[in-house]
Amino acid sequence: MAQRFLLRRFLASVISRKPPQGRWAPLTSRALQCSPGDTRTGTPNQARSIYTTRVCTTTFNIQDGPDFQDRVVNSETPVVVDFHAQWCGPCKILGPRLEKVVAKQHGKVVMAKVDIDDHTDLALEYEVSAVPTVLAIKNGDVVDKFVGIKDEDQLEAFLKKLIG
Repeated sequence: MAQRFLLRRFLASVISRKPPQGRWAPLTSRALQCSPGDTRTGTPNQARSIYTTRVCTTTFNIQDGPDFQDRVVNSETPVVVDFHAQWCGPCKILGPRLEKVVAKQHGKVVMAKVDIDDHTDLALEYEVSAVPTVLAIKNGDVVDKFVGIKDEDQLEAFLKKLIG
């Protein structure tokens, strides 16, 4: 009984607490777009507003074949496609490195993540025989490719060749 009372008191204090000004933005579709130097602030208009930090849209997960066609093949921006698997150890090392290097490019290139277990058709279409496999796609064409882990310097050189 006492534990329930303490939990209820704690939750009430957390819900009624307002976030500090200038550090959080309300969760809206406008707040989910990221641009360099973006500092949106918001004040709650309800006691139960949800607050979050900015979300950058430079990396995204592919949902299905038409999503891949729309966001990768038809993209005007060069795309780095990371074919990976949940069970793959090297993929877990390469993924964050690649995301970090792509984020440094400030929108000049975007990154699509494709889980080969969920999208075997895409893996077969792009001749992925081992993971991690990373493709560089520009104007719908594969312009470069590597298999395995690379360090950050090699990844940056890979992206510079793609961007031009």
